[in-house]
Amino acid sequence: MSQVVLAPEESFESLLRRFNKKVQMDGILAEARRRKYYEKPSTKRKKKEAAKKRKSARI
Repeated sequence: MSQVVLAPEESFESLLRRFNKKVQMDGILAEARRRKYYEKPSTKRKKKEAAKKRKSARI
């Protein structure tokens, strides 16, 4: 769970901006989107192999 502490004289907007940045850096939303639906292990493996091929093709 990401957490930010309100600094003295800090506005809510800047606090919210810091929180959103921290959530993005921690990858919480990306993981939630990835886990939204069940993915079979075989599908996970195929996706991982395809990503590996794409990465090696770029290099």
